[in-house]
This record gives sequence, C-alpha cells and structure tokens, in this order.
Amino acid sequence: MAFHSFTAPTANYTDPAQQGAVATPPSIAADPNRLLKKGIWAYFLLLIFEGALRKWFLPGLASPLLLVRDPIAVWLIVMTWRRGLLPANPYLSGIVVVGVLGVFTAVFFGHGSLPVALYGARILLFHFPLMFVIGRLFDQEDVIRMGKALLWIAVPMTVLIALQFYSPQSAWVNRGVGGNMEGAGFSGSGDYFRPPGTFAFTNGLTLFYSLLAPFVLYFWLNQRGINRLLLLTATVALLAAIPLSISRGLFFQVGTTLIFTVLAIARKPKYLGKMLAASIGTVVVLLILSKTSFFQTATEAFLARFETGSEHEGGLQGTLGNRYLGGLLQPIYEAFQQPFFGHGIGMGTNVANSLLGMGDGSLYSVIPEGEWGRLVGELGPLMGLTVIFIRLGLSLKIALASYHRLALNDLLPWLLLSAGLLAVPQAQWAQPTSLGFSTLIGGLMLAALRSPAPESRNYQQLTLATNS
Repeated sequence: MAFHSFTAPTANYTDPAQQGAVATPPSIAADPNRLLKKGIWAYFLLLIFEGALRKWFLPGLASPLLLVRDPIAVWLIVMTWRRGLLPANPYLSGIVVVGVLGVFTAVFFGHGSLPVALYGARILLFHFPLMFVIGRLFDQEDVIRMGKALLWIAVPMTVLIALQFYSPQSAWVNRGVGGNMEGAGFSGSGDYFRPPGTFAFTNGLTLFYSLLAPFVLYFWLNQRGINRLLLLTATVALLAAIPLSISRGLFFQVGTTLIFTVLAIARKPKYLGKMLAASIGTVVVLLILSKTSFFQTATEAFLARFETGSEHEGGLQGTLGNRYLGGLLQPIYEAFQQPFFGHGIGMGTNVANSLLGMGDGSLYSVIPEGEWGRLVGELGPLMGLTVIFIRLGLSLKIALASYHRLALNDLLPWLLLSAGLLAVPQAQWAQPTSLGFSTLIGGLMLAALRSPAPESRNYQQLTLATNS
C-alpha cells in the first residue's frame, strides 16, 4: 500500500496572496480536529485510570466500565471516516473483513453465542482501526505532548506502587476490581506481591512503564521544551518502578528500549554526549537508591523473582526460546489442527468464560493462552493467520519507516518502535488493558511519522520514495 495512507500532512497553509488577506500560520490556526483529539486524550486517560474507577471509586460498575473506552473508539472512527480522514488500506480492510466474517462463523460454526462473538469482534472492528485514527488526527507534536503527560503521571504512579508493594493485600490501595478485599496484587516474590498501580491487573503497570521508557530516553536526547526537574524525577520513577513491579517483562522491555537508543546513537554520534551525561546521572541515582532500605528490599524481591523464573524456564535461553519464540511459532505449526472456522471469535476472552458457563477455566484447554494461539483457535487457520500476518505486516511497515526517519535525525518514531514492535504484532488483545495500550502505541507510532525531520533537506525526497 502507499505509505501516505496513514502519513497525511499535518495542516494546510493557504498562500495569503490567493486569499487577499493575512493567513494564520498553521501553528496558531484553529484546529478543525480539536474535539476529536480530545477524544483520543479521553481514551488515553481512561486507559490509565479505568482500573482505579473499577477498584476504588465506582466498584459497583466494574463490569460496565470494562467497555468504557469502546464508545469513544466508535465515535472517533465514525467521525474521522465522515470527514474523509480514514481512507481504506489493506491492513484496515483485511481486519474489518475478518471481524465481520468472524461473527457469522462463530454463531453458525463455532460457540453459537452472538454476545460473545460481538465482544470478540469489537477488538478488530473498534480498536484496531483506532490506531489509524490516532495516526491521522495526531502529529508528532501531539505525541510529544502525550509523552510529557506520561512523565507527569509516572511520579505519582511510582509512589502508588510503592505503597501497594509495602502494604498488605487487605489495604485500600490494594483493593481488587469491584472492591474485592482479597487484593489486586499478583504472585510476586516471597511475601511481596506484584502491584497493579491504577490498573485492574499487573500487566497494565508493565505496559505503562514500557511506554514511558521511550519518552524518557527521547527527552534526555532532546531536552528542548522539557522541564529538566520533571525529566529527572520521571527517570527516578522509572528506575524505581522496575524492582517495585517485580516484573521481568518490564525489565526486558526497558532493556529493549536501551538497545534501540544505542543503535540510534551509533548511527548519529552527535547524541553520544547527551547519552553519556544521562547515563552518569542514572548511575548516580542508582547508587543513591541502593543505599536506602526502601530500594534494597524491592531489589531483593525482584532479583529473587528473576532467579526463580529463570530456573523454572531453564535460564535466559529457555525464557526467550521456549516461552517467547515457542509461544509465537507453535500456533503456526499447529494451525491446521484447529477447526477450519475455529471455535468462534471471542472464545478466548474472560467474558466467554462467564457467558458460556466455563468459569472453571476449562476454556483454556480449547483455546491456547498465547495471543497467536488464541487467534488461530478462535478464527481457524485461514482467518487467524490472516490477522497475524496483517499485524506483522503493519509492524514491519512502521519499522522500515521509523528507520528511514532515524536517518533524518528524527529519533521519536524509532524509540517508540522499541515498545510497539512487540505490542502491535503479538500483545494479548483479549485482555482489555493490553488491547488499549497496543492500540495507543500503534497509533502514536503512526502519528510520530507525520512530522518532517526539521534538520533534513531530503525529507521531501523520502516522502516521494515511500509513497511510490
């Protein structure tokens, strides 16, 4: 497909001579999409604080709030389409076709429940298209604003997870969804549980900090317009969150972002000085934190969890080879052992457990737990593999475009890719928080490509090349 289908210009600037009046520069002109952009911000804020509503403030509405972002997604898609800002492309068209067909095959050949089928189809029909909506309505400046908002949120979030880490599960800060007094923490290390922060489950916390990390590193390399005290505080918050979360996934994701940053610096050595300064500052902060009992306890719990998990999986080779790569490739090998139309879209969600009377967990003997296995199990080999390859194809397209932008001194798309390269192709979309972050990250990656690299004279040539 032509790359311009999701990298449209950010604004139209009319020549004053043609209008007979002084034109308003794009930077201060009224934005016709301002209301729609507010809708994206509402989706973003609800993604982060939806769990807080379900746990602490509106526990009686915990189930309806599970879908609170869906109406916003539908409204944004409809309004963007009506304004002609959402042209068809192979990725979007393919997903929509599979989503619609999946409802019919689920009802007539699968589990037979229309509510479960519609709940499963909303993933493909509402949230996947929203990536392209965000990519069309936002530009790189909007992405940077959201990154700054993440920095502001990171500080109180880390304070919250510290309280959750050191508090018993019966404490108010650890209350579960619907006001559950058993607590929202997940098995961690020894007497310490993995804290969920404002989210309903701990995976939301990992995804939040995984998205924060690229922005922290980006702002260290591009400090213009950023409050340095805020940046330093957010960096400390990110570093403290790694042991407090007791999450190996967060550790590996931050490591991935660091690798992407090193690759960027290797290509553009002019950033080396800033990165060295940031690295020295990070080491100093870690040395100070390591002297506090607060940080030592969290670090010991994290290291114990890391060692236990690695021993259980056979070390790093087992973690990457068997758990990660094996979980991706096995569903492809076994795809044609599933029914041709699968067991029905939505079958691999927790809602199906309730509506289909499978609350005993027997569902997982039918639908694999991994994301690619779930897709093939729900949709069958033909449609399931189609969705997998669409997600892979879109990710590859964004990766290539981000690399081209890196050559033009534009770091933001490349650093965001470090989070999105895992989230978009294989994040577990059956889980609402994971789906929301994958949608948001995918949209932000597309939006980050919508602003020319200011230091390059070859941007126009690159645009023509990618559109051909």
